[in-house]
Amino acid sequence: MKKLIVLTGLLFSLCVTAQQKSVEVKLNLLDGNVITGTSMMGDVELNTSYGKLIIPVANVSTIKVGIGCDKAITDKAIGLLKILNTSTNDDARKAAYNDIVKLGPKAISAVSDFNSDPKNYNENSTYTGEYTIDNVLSELHSAANIEEGAEVDDIVTIDGQYTMGGTFAFTKLDVKTEYGNLSVPKEKIKSVDVSVISAGGAGELTFKLMATKHISSNQNGGWLKTGITLKQGQKFTIIATGEVTLASLSNQKYKPDGSYTATNGTSYPATASEEGGGTTYPSYGNVVYHIGDNSTETLKAGAKFTGNAKTSGMLYIAIYETVYNAANTGSYTVKIVK
Repeated sequence: MKKLIVLTGLLFSLCVTAQQKSVEVKLNLLDGNVITGTSMMGDVELNTSYGKLIIPVANVSTIKVGIGCDKAITDKAIGLLKILNTSTNDDARKAAYNDIVKLGPKAISAVSDFNSDPKNYNENSTYTGEYTIDNVLSELHSAANIEEGAEVDDIVTIDGQYTMGGTFAFTKLDVKTEYGNLSVPKEKIKSVDVSVISAGGAGELTFKLMATKHISSNQNGGWLKTGITLKQGQKFTIIATGEVTLASLSNQKYKPDGSYTATNGTSYPATASEEGGGTTYPSYGNVVYHIGDNSTETLKAGAKFTGNAKTSGMLYIAIYETVYNAANTGSYTVKIVK
């Protein structure tokens, strides 16, 4: 996991209320299914070893749900693990093995810690059967569809680049989808991608494009669905600000107009005017858009674009790059006026 960073300026000075906001969410479930829709979320209260942090939901990019742990389950698991570690009786080992499996995924951290502790290494063991600590750990992971090495803590990614681990105490997430309302328990969720829809003036909405996700070549949610439906011929404006670092392009820093700064500090301007003339083909780092759920077009918006919709449909936006790299950082703030 990326090194955890304490955001002193942003987090420790905050004293805010948990006001609910409408957010676009993408839930990646442990069983491999994906749910997209909208949800009402307040600020994220993350209990960490540094204390409680209150993170504005507008700054939250992703929440990775950890395995979690439970003292009562840990205590039960340790007693059973001692049997697996020392007993030569296959029936006793089988019973202990099955009881550990019944404890569920919250036993994973206890089993993993016990197994990695040098003092629990039994150099005199001659057991060659199937009821071993390694096997029960693998079965716990497999039964819950949890990857090896999964974090115990919930991990919150902030502004697409900072991460913090702790416990985000929620039991379920209510999601409004095109197929109806769903209530998804926390223990079924692998991760949640969050995007806040901010209302501006009349006919104006503001979005955040995260370089870690909203890349035009990312086949897994790279295009942000704005929720704005345009009619053919309707006039609309896209205005973008911010800066992203694209790991796929030697960690060069890009702005929405396509200008960029190389890693040696040399700056390169945008190659064409963004509004009223110039090329319509996007450059790396440009904000791009397309209209329609099934559209394959990648149309340049840049830092500022005003035009008329060529067709009717849902408006999608992204950051232009032909290669997706999850190590990208930074974000653009995009205002859309219609």
